[in-house]
Amino acid sequence: MVDKAEIFDKLKSIVGEENASMDEAVLRVYSYDVSPYKGRPDFVVRPGTPEEIAEIVKLANQYKIPVIPRGAGSGAAGGAVPVNGGIVIELTRLNRILEIDTANLQVVVEPGVVHATLNKELAKLGYFFPVDPGSTDMATIGGLISNGGSGMRSVKYGVTRDYVMQLEIVLPSGEIVTVGSKAPKSASGYDLPRLFVGAEGTLGIITKARLKILPMPQAKALVLAAFDDLEKAGNAVVNTFAAGIVPSGLEILDRSALEAVKTYRPNLDIPIVEALLLFEVDGTPAGIREEAARIEEVCKNTGAVKVDIATSKERFDELWAARAVVGAATTALNPDCTRVYEAEDITVPITNVPKILLKIREIGKKYGMNIVTFGHIGSGNLHPALVINVLDDDEWDKLWKVSEEIQTAALEMGGTTTGEHGIGIARARFMEAEHGKAMELMRVIKKALDPNNIMNPGKMAL
Repeated sequence: MVDKAEIFDKLKSIVGEENASMDEAVLRVYSYDVSPYKGRPDFVVRPGTPEEIAEIVKLANQYKIPVIPRGAGSGAAGGAVPVNGGIVIELTRLNRILEIDTANLQVVVEPGVVHATLNKELAKLGYFFPVDPGSTDMATIGGLISNGGSGMRSVKYGVTRDYVMQLEIVLPSGEIVTVGSKAPKSASGYDLPRLFVGAEGTLGIITKARLKILPMPQAKALVLAAFDDLEKAGNAVVNTFAAGIVPSGLEILDRSALEAVKTYRPNLDIPIVEALLLFEVDGTPAGIREEAARIEEVCKNTGAVKVDIATSKERFDELWAARAVVGAATTALNPDCTRVYEAEDITVPITNVPKILLKIREIGKKYGMNIVTFGHIGSGNLHPALVINVLDDDEWDKLWKVSEEIQTAALEMGGTTTGEHGIGIARARFMEAEHGKAMELMRVIKKALDPNNIMNPGKMAL
């Protein structure tokens, strides 16, 4: 029988009494993220150094109790939910930008640095970290790496794993190791940093990250293209790439999303059509004008009913605002309902985007559910927002059926259940179908690094 009082005393001796808690109210706060999944930790600790984290992990190994790393708690898949109890290690005290090396296009940060904070500091020097999650004001760098996040500019700039050069990790044994290199490229040994990107804290805890950064582009423009047909909008994406154009961002809002945004922000000047595409281009002033004009031509030739090019900051910000608020606006059409984060991160090959858009709409009609669809269409990553009355059990039954059909459809089209939000608890049931025998390889790696299965157990079907 584990003596919780004894463990708690040892945790307090590691992090200090003010940074450890067994208070019921505190435990409740750390029992969930934005997903519908919940658990309950036994302890919450807020360490301030990698060495403290290492001591906590060693203690957890001694007692064979779970350790759950947590950043801002803004995850949408239950990745930081303590489903098996244990110790939640909150990493937000490790929030320093340790080094900005513009000469080598690198920055070194602790895991608790908030994404927006990092880019504000880099912007002062004319640089940026291109990965751009929608939750920039909340998401921490550690969480972004652990979930393999990306966001709105992955079309041109890639995803988090493309920017991770080096990581400091506390392994499940409590040993602190550094993987990766300061060099711009390396062909030496296994690509260990990528092993921990997207691992969701199941293999170790990130305590430091060296990331690539880039000079900020001189100018940006936004092309708004309105379509009266979902399939035409999807084809416009395919045709844009076929024309040799790679926007920095390429987003979609379907009719339900546009109606929600218009209800939420009536003053926004956006059309209500079947689908609205937002193409962001960046580079030199002359370059963005040429690229925007080419996108306009492609969209008109693909059936766009309206194309608008925004180069002024005011119009640029207004159009991006429509995309930025859509998540918050999903319940605007029915204030009695709440968005539930299920089946909300599917990704398919670009050529299957029109097909999955139509399939989502078909599933919504089948179950009488208004599904608000938006997302990063340029990378095939869509966010179907499922909105229900959470007090109605029948609505929940319907939601699980809709979730199952949407994610199964994505897999059948050669896609994945998650493009950037991670597996956690929410999508674990699909891991075998998506990865087949490769799941055994993942389990071998997990067992080798974490033989006592203390690191975030119950996640990713591991």
